[in-house]
Amino acid sequence: ELGLCHMCYTRIPWIRKVDCSSCGRGEYCPDCRRKPHAHFTRSRSAVRYDEVMKEMLARYKYRGDERLKVVLGHMLMHAYQLLQAERIRGVNEVQEFITYVPVSERRMQERGFNQAEQMAIELGQRVSLPVVRLLNRAKHTDKQSFKKRSERLDDLANAFEIDVNDISKMNHQEGLIVIYIVDDVYTTGSTMNQCALTIRGGMSTRVEIYGLTWAR
Repeated sequence: ELGLCHMCYTRIPWIRKVDCSSCGRGEYCPDCRRKPHAHFTRSRSAVRYDEVMKEMLARYKYRGDERLKVVLGHMLMHAYQLLQAERIRGVNEVQEFITYVPVSERRMQERGFNQAEQMAIELGQRVSLPVVRLLNRAKHTDKQSFKKRSERLDDLANAFEIDVNDISKMNHQEGLIVIYIVDDVYTTGSTMNQCALTIRGGMSTRVEIYGLTWAR
């Protein structure tokens, strides 16, 4: 179904057993053990971010092979299914929405697209959930993967702001609002945490926030 050959498919390092209940990592997770507080309930990822997955993402994200948005968006279904298997039901009125981590104008001009937005749209089509823009990028930040944890936290402070159009509509809804934040890679969780914190600050209704990322 992913449109990959058998050899490529067998090289996908699916996360099938979750070890960290917070971030969904399939192995020991030092990041969550030292994280003081998460503003999202939990996050789940589809695959481990090994060398094969790094190359796949680089081909899509940096070399502009946008055909891969369908593949990665479909793979994200695995993370969604992991999360659904663990979610506690029981609330009658629940409305679910998918949103995504925004990129800065500079990054959008460089790439021509937001990979998180494209993956969110692909996922939304498969699970029949609306995709909404809840956040804007308030400032440009350099690549996070080469920074220390403390540098990431400082860099991402006030990096996001509420997009008032969609979130104002949600604040008029009744019942529980469930929001899934989509991103490509979960590293330390700093980006996901900051996005969740910003969304909570703009919501006046009951809300549960979950992370869905392609790789961990």
